[in-house]
Amino acid sequence: MSIAKVREYLKKYDADKRILEFDVSSATVELAAAAVGCEPARIAKTLSFDVGGKCILIVAAGDAKIDNSKYKALFHTKAKMLGVDEVEERTGHKVGGVSPFAVNSGVEIYLDVSLKRFETVFPACGSSNSAIELTCDELEKFSGSDQWIDVCKGWQ
Repeated sequence: MSIAKVREYLKKYDADKRILEFDVSSATVELAAAAVGCEPARIAKTLSFDVGGKCILIVAAGDAKIDNSKYKALFHTKAKMLGVDEVEERTGHKVGGVSPFAVNSGVEIYLDVSLKRFETVFPACGSSNSAIELTCDELEKFSGSDQWIDVCKGWQ
């Protein structure tokens, strides 16, 4: 189970006991915001893409959308999200619970600047009914992010 992998992974940061599990689904930004009790923008959604055969994850604010021109300028290709049937195999997490923690080997993780306007954000923890509240510094450290990027629009 993916949440068990995330819980084990977060132990090294002494953050495993901070995982929130809900009796309701948190599989979408809106559902997660309702479960957590915050504005949807503070949900740190994890989007999965294929870049030349390589899997990348972009963690962005809940109200942000991928800006195709910014994405193409950075990754030199058109944004191509993974298909629903590919997500678990390539990332290690099922759709609705994709997390930037405990991902499969070789997956690159990027954090979008849309998150930096918040003191804390809520990424998923590997299941469709979990999240964790983290500062952006903690998110960067715990995710092992490759870098902060600016590939989103609609949040300014």
